[in-house]
Amino acid sequence: MLSQKTTTTDIGFTHEDFAALLDKYDYHFSPGDIVAGTVFSLEPRGALIDIGAKTAAYIPIQEMSINRVDNPDEVLQSNETREFFILTDENEDGQLTLSIRRIEYMRAWERVRQLQTEDATVRSLVFATNRGGALVRIEGLRGFIPGSHISTRKPKEDLVGEELPLKFLEVDEDRNRLVLSHRRALVERKMNRLEVGEVVIGSVRGIKPYGAFIDIGGVSGLLHISEISHDHIDTPHSVFNVNDEVKVMIIDLDAERGRISLSTKQLEPEPGDMINNRDLVYDKAEEMAEKYREKMRAQQQQASTPEPDEPDYEVPEEEEELVAATEE
Repeated sequence: MLSQKTTTTDIGFTHEDFAALLDKYDYHFSPGDIVAGTVFSLEPRGALIDIGAKTAAYIPIQEMSINRVDNPDEVLQSNETREFFILTDENEDGQLTLSIRRIEYMRAWERVRQLQTEDATVRSLVFATNRGGALVRIEGLRGFIPGSHISTRKPKEDLVGEELPLKFLEVDEDRNRLVLSHRRALVERKMNRLEVGEVVIGSVRGIKPYGAFIDIGGVSGLLHISEISHDHIDTPHSVFNVNDEVKVMIIDLDAERGRISLSTKQLEPEPGDMINNRDLVYDKAEEMAEKYREKMRAQQQQASTPEPDEPDYEVPEEEEELVAATEE
């Protein structure tokens, strides 16, 4: 009778091998990744999120939104699946920290860059002011309006809670700088109803050594000292006082820089009339402005007229002989 021997095969599969096999097929998460996750536990100051890692990831309440959040259920619901940003590597317990705020920031900067490219006008409430200007929020991002770009007669403090139209001056995500202009937005809106060569009435808002700032319907234009009169002027103070009502002509509209350039010099019937006979300048303003517009139209027409082609010219034989003899 043959004896049967039972042999035991050593497969050599240890617990370490099993762990290594799990690691081989486990997805390694890295800070900066955006992953899908499902909310399975809301806590008083955060939430646990299943993203397919060995240990549940955690999102603290301050990372749940670009805006202030008091309770996690304002943003997240149990069993909700959404995108999360991996904020940090695993801690000593193998847990990752997540963020929604980072995703919102990235997308907000992308949106404001697009709005700047389109030269869009946006509206936002002023939520605070400081010595330098006013603070607003655009797409959840904090924006700053310099005082020089706030075009209103109200004190800055009274602007809190007021909605302003704004244009973008600077969008720099790397430096976290979002700078806007109220003045540019108003000037652009006003410019849509203004034309170069148009005569408007305004009031002197401020006087500087280089010129006078004229308020024309809520926006400010510059009457440079060189555009006050054909005669030499030492200082605009010798011609104007603050709050003077003036009649000026628009000579340039720069929408990109939000600037309106004005002139009274072009309205003078005779050089020096703005100094010696201002009433005459104002009486003749429309007449002189029409002459200015006619001159501008003539210059534009001349600039757009192509140069005539040189006529074909056949050199007479005797001239050819003379040229040949000269070259010899």
